[in-house]
Amino acid sequence: MQQNIPEETTSFVGRAAELARLAEALREQRLVTLVGGSGVGKSRLALHALGTAQPGVGSIYWADLWPLRSDELLAATVADALGLSDHTPRIPLDALCGWVADRAVLLVLDSCEHLVPSCRHLVGELLTACPQLTVLTTSREPLGAIRETVLPVPPLAPGTEALALFQQRAEAVGRPLREVPEQRLAAELCARLDGVPLALELAAAQLRHHTLAETSDRIRSGLDLLDDPGRSGPGGPSGPTGSGPPGGAAAGLSGPGEELRRPARHSAVRTAVGWSHELCRPTERLLWARLTVFPAGFDGGLAEQVCSGGPLTSGELRSCLAGLVNKSVVTVEGGRYRLLDSIREYGRMWLRELGETEQLATRHAAAIVELSRQARTEWPGARQQGWYERIEELYHDVREALRFLLASDPAAALELAGNVAFFWVCCGHLYETHHYLELALACTEGSSEARTRGLWSLGLARVLHGDHESGRALAELTRREADLARNEEGLRGAAYLEALAALLAGRPLAALATADAALRDTGRAPEPAFGSTLCRLARLFALTGAGRLKEARREAEALRRECVRLGEYWTRSYTDYQLALIALFEDRPGPAGAHARDMLDAKRRIGDRFGIALGLELLAAAQAREGEPERAALAYGAAAQHWEIVGHPQRGTPEVAPLRDEGQAAARARLGDAEYEALFREALHADRDEVLARATRPAPESRR
Repeated sequence: MQQNIPEETTSFVGRAAELARLAEALREQRLVTLVGGSGVGKSRLALHALGTAQPGVGSIYWADLWPLRSDELLAATVADALGLSDHTPRIPLDALCGWVADRAVLLVLDSCEHLVPSCRHLVGELLTACPQLTVLTTSREPLGAIRETVLPVPPLAPGTEALALFQQRAEAVGRPLREVPEQRLAAELCARLDGVPLALELAAAQLRHHTLAETSDRIRSGLDLLDDPGRSGPGGPSGPTGSGPPGGAAAGLSGPGEELRRPARHSAVRTAVGWSHELCRPTERLLWARLTVFPAGFDGGLAEQVCSGGPLTSGELRSCLAGLVNKSVVTVEGGRYRLLDSIREYGRMWLRELGETEQLATRHAAAIVELSRQARTEWPGARQQGWYERIEELYHDVREALRFLLASDPAAALELAGNVAFFWVCCGHLYETHHYLELALACTEGSSEARTRGLWSLGLARVLHGDHESGRALAELTRREADLARNEEGLRGAAYLEALAALLAGRPLAALATADAALRDTGRAPEPAFGSTLCRLARLFALTGAGRLKEARREAEALRRECVRLGEYWTRSYTDYQLALIALFEDRPGPAGAHARDMLDAKRRIGDRFGIALGLELLAAAQAREGEPERAALAYGAAAQHWEIVGHPQRGTPEVAPLRDEGQAAARARLGDAEYEALFREALHADRDEVLARATRPAPESRR
């Protein structure tokens, strides 16, 4: 079962021996590291090996470490790659060890070279705690871990595999090499580029604009210039804006001040990247440099917002982006753009040389803050689902913006962290929410709307981590800040936080009193505000917990109608949860199952694994009561899997526990322990999305 594995977007050539060695190593060893230079194809080799992995290897997960600038969120990034949504106070490494435990898992850590000591420690802890875990890493140097198997990844053989790769890529750009002289010239070029795949692909991309002979001559010139001590520095025409003295291919071959007198055989990637840079138009070079502000993938709209300016007008930027894609400098994956690591490194060097590094980081952070404001403002409406997807898509950008703003503008960092917190806690990034909010709150002071929201968001994360006492304390701090600022939304938010802590502690009457007090003087606005909506939802939960079912159902139905009218999913999902719960209490399993499915559909849309666990339990209880024990056993197994994902055996308000016990007992009684356990275990270890789809599929009419 493969999870979050990048897609292979081009054909794979050769490497039969390396693939065989890697397959054997993964069968026999628990830590394997693919080691090779820049552009040699380590990640691609790992990716292709996963696509041909033998059945029984276990679940496979891929963690891309390149976007990390430091090791502080290394374990959290790996947890995200495994799809964990931990709702406990544990540190991410403990959560990782606890979830993997005795599962058969193959974990790939891609691009470890800038975090070698931290990766060595992380891998050591995981392998010690998880006996069936295998780790495959890619790096420019070994981790230096105990019992690490290091497999060198050499360049492709120039006369065979390298030539085959070059020929395939040449054909892909519409320049097939059919004549013998062309093939001979291509073989010479492959040898000159030492068979390094990235260098070959960049050279082949230039055949769109140049003949093979021209390409070969330029590559030869570039390699020859490496031995010229008079050619150094970024000032030649390969500079990002094309200014400087004429005639310099070598200006694009190394960084500022880097010594150029190197043997040609060590310079294939630098040559190909530098030559591609020189062949770009000046505005394409400028865009290349500016695009390195994005830590991972990006879309055209955000690139235009952040990178335009000066000669890069909107129209010119779009033209340049298309040009960089044609030159294989920028890749396209699933409608999003990306720079390969080596190409991003080169561009960052030029961005520094331009003196635009801080300016671009400022513009990037400002764009992310503005997007977060828009997301928060539009949360209650029809764009809510899209914003959950967008904020998740921008996960690395938000982290990068927060890192920059904490040093340059802590107040903006606090606003950004508070704006994304509600999205992040829903999607399972509780640790990151804690991390950035605590840092931002520690380096800001004074009353402000952002501080009120930051305190409230931290309190919410604490409550969802199970720390109700800390949540209540932060609710009180939020109330004080909101009082000082005369912030009505902040006051209602504090009330919701206090009510939520009371509900989870089994005190529905206290939660009801708190929610009622907050709503008493709130007028009925045409469109519900964030804080009042949360308080209405808390009141609904409290009514159900207090046994006032008719009143709870009436209010749930009214709130649900508002959500449907607005196109909103988060609140709607919890009204369906309450309607399912109420229907079970009233012994109406059919409507209970329908509402549970509606809840699960909404939770799936916004990526809320905690909510999915809650909904699956109610669905299972409804199925058990409807006389569908097989479906109930599968749903309970799927629920257990999702509870493991969020780090709890089972959670929810206390009144759910008796329904869970009753449903499990009824399904066991109908099936027998052996059959129940078999179905439960099947669902527990199945692909999480597939089993969710199976569990929520309505029963055939004949069985109703």
